[in-house]
Amino acid sequence: MSVHRRQLRSGRTSYVVYLRKPDGRQYKRTFRIRKEAEDWIAQERTARLKGTWVDPHAGKVRLDQFSKQWLAQRVILRPRTIELYQYLLRLHVMPELGHVALDKLTPMKIRAWHAQLATEHGVSASTAAKAYRLLRSILSTAVDDEVLARNPCVLRGAGIEHHAERPVITIAQVATIADAVDPRYRAMVLLATWAGLRFGEAAGLKRLDIDLSAATVRVDRQLVELQGGHLIEGPPKTAAGRRLIALPPHIVPELESHLASFVGVEPSSHVFTSPDGAPLRRSNFNRRVWQPTCADVGISGLRFHDLRHTGNTIAASTGASTKELMARMGHASPRAALIYQHATIERDRALADALSRLADATPAKRPALRLVRGGPDERYHSVTTSPEGGRHDTPVEGESPDQTGGDDGTRTHDPLLANKPTQDVCEHLRTRAA
Repeated sequence: MSVHRRQLRSGRTSYVVYLRKPDGRQYKRTFRIRKEAEDWIAQERTARLKGTWVDPHAGKVRLDQFSKQWLAQRVILRPRTIELYQYLLRLHVMPELGHVALDKLTPMKIRAWHAQLATEHGVSASTAAKAYRLLRSILSTAVDDEVLARNPCVLRGAGIEHHAERPVITIAQVATIADAVDPRYRAMVLLATWAGLRFGEAAGLKRLDIDLSAATVRVDRQLVELQGGHLIEGPPKTAAGRRLIALPPHIVPELESHLASFVGVEPSSHVFTSPDGAPLRRSNFNRRVWQPTCADVGISGLRFHDLRHTGNTIAASTGASTKELMARMGHASPRAALIYQHATIERDRALADALSRLADATPAKRPALRLVRGGPDERYHSVTTSPEGGRHDTPVEGESPDQTGGDDGTRTHDPLLANKPTQDVCEHLRTRAA
């Protein structure tokens, strides 16, 4: 590494530094003053020693190019997730940042973009948080690939979504909806509530997944509708989503009736289908079945997924542990299970009543005892305090309740040691130990 002085045609002087990459290829950088060149050489040496050096040319790739490559390499993403990422990139990230080289993305530029999403484009806080998290993930990969030295997405709280509290309906309202909905979907409403199934999980159920004799339902797949209307069958949302759920006994007859009336005899027959026997589509179900039913019973703003939310909240109110809720809901992390452990006013009242019962069952405090010495009349007296503040001594027959010795008042239960001199006791203990 060395600094080369160059004389420009304008008469000004510049300083050029020539360095080599780890693969042997040469790269250079030009500075106006020698001190800047020497400082840069020192920074490059330090970065290589620390293992934080990045190729200065790698960061020249544009964000839109790198994002396209990043998305193509995410082969484990689910189709719905890919659609969401493509939507966020196309509408909310690339219009402002797609043309910018990665090494030109600074915290200031990221902050300005994030602010514009709400102020100029009217993007909701939830969508802005999703877009920010996606951009942060892409640039984190750029850091891992040694394209960037650090991630410029450092805005505190920018990726946090604050979801509005979803409604929890009563058990009576669940029954009302189940009575009002098309009989073909009555069992679906009950399963979503009392077994905590997602819509896609219910739509993907097959006859072989339901065991009426054991009163269980197995979740092994889900049916997902993509934006283009294409239906795909795949694994549940998470690995923990594959689960065996015990059914409450009161819905087993409902499922038995449904299987007999609406489901084919083949084990692979879908449990819930459209009236013409086709697999369920979320969009059609919401428009043709769910929304009209909610309107008929006078419940507004309720989504089908809120049945799952209601059922999980009811399960939490029974005293189920976080681990039990995670297994039943198919969640891999406790965060989602904790959301459902809401304290309803009825549950809170039951808790308060239980605390009172514990307090009532606690025995009264024992009276304090003091020893009144006086020869053969030596005995313990109970010390109590009257409401007026006076103290009263009441003789207590027998030994002290705290006495741990023998019946004759000695401090040991061993009759061989009672009333013996200390030396004899020590000798007796040594003999017995031997």
